[in-house]
Amino acid sequence: METKVVGPTGMSLGDEIVGRIDALAAISETATNLTRIFLTPEHRAAGELIMGWMRDAGMSAHLDAIGNVCGRYEGDRPGQPCLMLGSHYDTVRDAGKWDGPLGLITAISCVADLHRRGRRLPFAIEVTGFADEEGVRFASTLLGSRAIAGTFDESALGSKDKAGVKMREAMTAFGLDPDHIGAAARAPSELLAYVELHIEQGPVLESKNLPVGVVTAISGATRLAVELHGMAGHAGTVPMALRRDALAGAAECIVAIEEFCSSDRDGLVGTVGYINAMPGATNVIPGMVSFTIDIRTARDSFRKLAVADIVRHIEEIVKRRKLGLEINVTHENRTVPCAPWLQQQVADAVAAEGYHVFELPSGAGHDGMAMIDIADVAMLFVRCRGGISHNPAEHVETADADAGARVLLRLIENFRAKSNPVVPDK
Repeated sequence: METKVVGPTGMSLGDEIVGRIDALAAISETATNLTRIFLTPEHRAAGELIMGWMRDAGMSAHLDAIGNVCGRYEGDRPGQPCLMLGSHYDTVRDAGKWDGPLGLITAISCVADLHRRGRRLPFAIEVTGFADEEGVRFASTLLGSRAIAGTFDESALGSKDKAGVKMREAMTAFGLDPDHIGAAARAPSELLAYVELHIEQGPVLESKNLPVGVVTAISGATRLAVELHGMAGHAGTVPMALRRDALAGAAECIVAIEEFCSSDRDGLVGTVGYINAMPGATNVIPGMVSFTIDIRTARDSFRKLAVADIVRHIEEIVKRRKLGLEINVTHENRTVPCAPWLQQQVADAVAAEGYHVFELPSGAGHDGMAMIDIADVAMLFVRCRGGISHNPAEHVETADADAGARVLLRLIENFRAKSNPVVPDK
C-alpha cells in the first residue's frame, strides 16, 4: 500500500520536487531555451541554489575542486562511510528540465524528509550534483564523476570550447584551481555504494504503464567516424553507370546499419546522427561524405561483434561502388552492470511501494559509468512522457516524481551495506 510522504507545508515529495525542478530550470543561458553549461555563470548560480537546498535539508554543502555540488548528511556517528546519491545539473543545449536534476533534487528531498523526522542512519548520506555529465562545452563527458572517481584525464584541461577558451582557463575564471582537480577524488573505502535516480529517456516504462523501473546495466557504446571518398562530377554529364557517388554509397551504408540493428538482439541499437556531403551543391555529384555511427547494447562482447559486422558491411558496399573508405573509432565506453546485491535492494523498495518490479537496461550513459571505478552502482528509472529527452518537451508527471521519491526514500531507510565490499576492478 502506498504511503504518502509529505513535506513541511503538507505537499507531497513529488510537489516539492517539481517546484524545485521549475526553479532550477529558470537558471539558463537564455530565457527561451534551457541551456546550462559547465563553468558558466549559470553553472555558478545553479550550484548556489542547490547548495542552499542541501543546507535546508540538514546537510553540509560545498563546491569541490571540479565544481561538483557536494552535500553530506551524517549518520548516527560522524565520519562513517556514505551511501552516495545524485545526478548531474548541467544540460544539453535547448534542453528539457528533468534530465539530471530529477535525480539530484529527489535525493535532496529524501534527505530533507529524514532531517525533518530527526532520523539518522548507520551510515552517512552524500548527495552529489555532478558538474558536467553531458560534455557539451569541451566535448568530454563525465568530467565531474571522473574527478570524484579519480580517473579525470588531465589532458582534457587543454581542450577548447567553440569560443577558443581552454578548460584550464575556464576553471581559473570560475574560481577553481585546475592543478588541484585531484582533491575531488574519493577513496573506495569512503563509499558504500552509488545510487542514481533518473528519467528513463525512453518509452519502455510508459508502454508498460509503470512509473518506475529497475536498471540492470548502463549500455556500452562505440562511436565511429566514417568518410567515403568518391569522385565529384557534373550532375548532368556523368552517366549513372560511371558515377562514384559518395552520398549514394553513404545512403546504402545507413540503410544497412538500420537493417542490421533491427534484429533487436541484446537491445542492440544503431544510429547515424550526423552526415555531411561535399561539395554540397545541387548540380554536383558528391565526392566525399562523412557520417557518424553510434552502436549501443548492454553486452560488450555482442557490441564488439556487431561493430565488426557493420564495418564489414560498409567495406563490401564501398568496394562494390569503387569508393575510398576511412573509419575511426572516436569513443568507446564499456557496459556498466548494476551490482546484483544493490539492484535487489532497489527492486525490494519498488515492490514494497506496491509497484510491479520491471527490469530494463539504460541505453543512455550516466555518471555511474565513471563511479563504477570506486563503488558498486545501481539506478532507478522514472517514467517520462513519450520517452522524450534532450528536448524541451521532456516531462515527468508529479505523481511519477512522487513515486520515484518514495521508492528512493524506502531504499535509503532500508539500505544494507555489502558485508564484504570489494573494490571494483578498473
